[in-house]
Amino acid sequence: MAPRLPVFSSAVKLLKYVKHGYQYLTTHIIIFVLLSIMVTVMVEVTRNNPDGDEFLVFWHSLHFNLIPVLSSFFLVITAATVYCKSRPPSVFLVDFACFKPPETCRIPFAAFMEHALNHSDETERVNPSQFFQKSSVNFMMKILERSGLGEETCLPPALHYVPPDNNMEAAMAEAEFSIFSSMDALFRKTGVKPKDIDILVVNCSLFSPTPSLASMVISKYKMRSNIKSFNLSGMGCSAGLISINLVRHLLQVHPNSYAVVVSTEVITPNWYDGNTRSMLLPNCLFRMGAAAVLLTNRRCELTRAKYRLLHVVRTHMGAEDTAYGCVFQQEDGEGKVGIKLSKYLMTTAGDALRSNITTIGPLVLPVSQQLLFLIGLLSSKVLNRRWKPYVPDFKQAFEHFCIHAGGKAVIDELERSLQLRPEDMEASRMTLHRFGNTSSSSLWYELAYIEAKGRMKKGDRVWQIAFGSGFKCNSAAWICIRTVETPLEGPWSDCIHRYPVDIPDVIKL
Repeated sequence: MAPRLPVFSSAVKLLKYVKHGYQYLTTHIIIFVLLSIMVTVMVEVTRNNPDGDEFLVFWHSLHFNLIPVLSSFFLVITAATVYCKSRPPSVFLVDFACFKPPETCRIPFAAFMEHALNHSDETERVNPSQFFQKSSVNFMMKILERSGLGEETCLPPALHYVPPDNNMEAAMAEAEFSIFSSMDALFRKTGVKPKDIDILVVNCSLFSPTPSLASMVISKYKMRSNIKSFNLSGMGCSAGLISINLVRHLLQVHPNSYAVVVSTEVITPNWYDGNTRSMLLPNCLFRMGAAAVLLTNRRCELTRAKYRLLHVVRTHMGAEDTAYGCVFQQEDGEGKVGIKLSKYLMTTAGDALRSNITTIGPLVLPVSQQLLFLIGLLSSKVLNRRWKPYVPDFKQAFEHFCIHAGGKAVIDELERSLQLRPEDMEASRMTLHRFGNTSSSSLWYELAYIEAKGRMKKGDRVWQIAFGSGFKCNSAAWICIRTVETPLEGPWSDCIHRYPVDIPDVIKL
């Protein structure tokens, strides 16, 4: 009779229980130590004095005096008050709204390729140098096939013309359309009036007119003259979390304030019509998008706020020349301006992510994961330099992940690097498929996706990660302070029932 294979199910279950036991022990190690000390002391005292006479002698030796008791009570209250006042106020996210482009702005693959072909020099033109070469059209088609984008992403109206009508007026029209739409939705959802806003931060990386976009918002909504406004530009797709960090610091010194963060990217003036391949990628990936976020430090908003900000960690790799130049706005050989993406982009993003998680890890990970990471790090340094360091299990620190939808390759690489599951990356992949790369606002489309699915529960923790030019990796940790009901309106309201969808590695066009 052939020998039977061993049954591994019991061993797997035992390993699972051992793992959970280790995590529970390390997380509550202080409680276990204190309880052990107390039990040891009680056993020792009982053994030396079984009648309990020493306890009675100690109790009768206590002589209570009203003045010392009141003085001690006053000191405790004073110390507690000073401690509470010295702590920075909590920052709450009341609500947010994302811009939903109209159907008239949709650019299916067929329309995009037809536009590119009509914009190529294969047709008779007066000045062929102003149009794509056939090889550039084929290259963009290959990028689209592997991009992870769907058929419903949107480009601004000016880029639907042949050739694109990407002038200053059209760029301002796009900025007003996306920003004002998201702001209107935010005020409608929260009931807060424009004159109640104390702090305004607008970030847009590649379009920086004069007056600023922040001034445009103030003029539109007739905000107060003493509002503290900031306009951030040139900071890439991670600028949204930089704005959140800026607001966090401002709310620490301005009590009882409302702050609005507007994150967007204006696509119209940044369409590249040259033929340098490294500068053609943004044409294929970037799409319309904007988000407006209401934050506050008012305790009265605690009952209706959705999230509380836990941590913001910023990492800047700009001291390294390779990192500084991996996302760069420049002219090509024909003098046409575009965004060049370096071949070192993924390597630089990985280095920036490692540096960022090294900082945020001790702030969010349980003790069990920190110990394993420390042991792995020491082993790689002391025993064998080729020993791969232990990758912490961030699924024990967060229930939801909002990772910048920069592209399919970026999402896949982060899933592999952080050892996450496909369901952890669902919000990022579906956002890329439905809306494309909306730059700094993509994190809020992803959070809106999680809410639209009804998955956000009280106590859930959210990790937002974004990358930007410079090169930067920024991350923010939030905790949900009330169960979020499925919203009736929002960017996903008319299509959430169709998601998630299967996204093939390649779509043949």
